[in-house]
Amino acid sequence: MDRSARAFWLRSPGLGEIRDAQLPEPAEGEVVVRTLFSGVSRGTETLVFRGGVPESQHASMRAPFQEGDFPGPVKYGYLNVGVVEAGPTDLLGRTVFSLYPHQTRFVVPASAVTPVPETVPASRAVLAGTVETAVNALWDAAPLIGDRITVVGAGMVGASVAALLARFPAARVQLVDANPARADIAQALGVDFALPADAAGDRDLVVHASATEAGLARSLELLAPEGTVLELSWYGDRKVSLPLGEAFHSRRLVIRSSQVGTVSPARSARRTYADRLAIALDLLADPALDALITGECAFEDLPEAMAELAAGHTTALCHLVRYDTTPAPDHDTRPVGPTGHPEDTPTSPGVHRVTKSSHR
Repeated sequence: MDRSARAFWLRSPGLGEIRDAQLPEPAEGEVVVRTLFSGVSRGTETLVFRGGVPESQHASMRAPFQEGDFPGPVKYGYLNVGVVEAGPTDLLGRTVFSLYPHQTRFVVPASAVTPVPETVPASRAVLAGTVETAVNALWDAAPLIGDRITVVGAGMVGASVAALLARFPAARVQLVDANPARADIAQALGVDFALPADAAGDRDLVVHASATEAGLARSLELLAPEGTVLELSWYGDRKVSLPLGEAFHSRRLVIRSSQVGTVSPARSARRTYADRLAIALDLLADPALDALITGECAFEDLPEAMAELAAGHTTALCHLVRYDTTPAPDHDTRPVGPTGHPEDTPTSPGVHRVTKSSHR
């Protein structure tokens, strides 16, 4: 068996590199997966790239197959779709999703991969982890038929939540973002769009996913009395101030957190992590979710692309990483790539490629 592979590593905050890796010999019950596509979860992965994970959260923020430690060197990522090259006969040749970092080939237990339904293109399947977050959020939020619901923040997670809410019976859903270009994404998902100043008020539920202080404050303003803000944003080491001294108490407003690391208490007695992921993959049969993939690059260009994303020069929702030389044929996406090689300065992260052995 060819045991060579290549992996993306964060060498130190702002410095990405491609490293050679040597795969272990697969044991019984393990699979060898050749990656077809991976996805950059922009909010979390750019925070990791910038070195913004607080020390107190280093343990809870570990990805399932992470190598190294924060702030670096670290191999991080969790949206991977590939094909099984070796392993149990029922998985051989199957397209599978796994929570593995950006790497060309890898070995994991067979239990760590989930077959992708034939109705879901491999490139769209990289969204499974994000749609799974949205499923968990809606288990936490428990919206009711006919609710007036706003999602603040049309990033990858917020747009995924809006896409699922668009299917909810009689719900009036509005997606709010400061970027007017996100109106096209809302239209593709089948929901209303508004800029923050124009957002509808008197909402039963607001799902906040903008990861900004202003977005969270606006979310509270949009609530009806006794309404709830479900907070999905991850702020890393940033401090957030809130206007809790105004109408927060008199209107009996609620702020509730939701985090995908735990199955929602509303379903944890009856659903496993595997159940939740399978639901997300089934939901990805909807081609409207292709709207969440707004940029792509080749694997070899990932260090430059990640630096561009972290610097805010590229504003893709899900940034698709392809592991061959041909653009993905099964979704409509405009390539968004680097315009050059950034210099080694604090405001323009440098990019390096090295050769280094790495072991699982």
